[in-house]
Amino acid sequence: MSTAVTTSAVLSTPPAATDVAAAHFAARLSFEADVSDVHADLASGTPGFVLVDSRSLAAWEQGHLPGAVHLPTAQIAARAAEVVPAGSVVVTYCWGPGCNGATRAALAFARLGYQVKEMLGGYEYWVREGFDAQTFLGLRKHDVDPLTAPASGAACAC
Repeated sequence: MSTAVTTSAVLSTPPAATDVAAAHFAARLSFEADVSDVHADLASGTPGFVLVDSRSLAAWEQGHLPGAVHLPTAQIAARAAEVVPAGSVVVTYCWGPGCNGATRAALAFARLGYQVKEMLGGYEYWVREGFDAQTFLGLRKHDVDPLTAPASGAACAC
């Protein structure tokens, strides 16, 4: 009788030591914010950052986050100082997880000396979580995608 030996795909590379893991995850949080946290701060009026939409004008006009400023990535080096006050913390966003435009925008701001975070999920997940989007017709409410947030629209509290 033979016994099959099962090897874990998850554990084929051992997890990091706890102190290394803690440093890694703390570092990630210093570079990233999620749409729920950005929404909570904007909704409560908590000051502390400038939200920058780095997409094209056509994308901005299709819909953007209320309270965001529009500064396409290609214009950041030339226009950041006129749009974003010096010393501001910047949170960038673009279309969504399949786009690295927010990452490129964050890099451009960092190179100019701004502290910066990237909003994970971008415009796509903002809309999918049911938050209002600003359009030329006013605020537009989207249905919550139950694959991204509780269908009730209540915060996930994660």
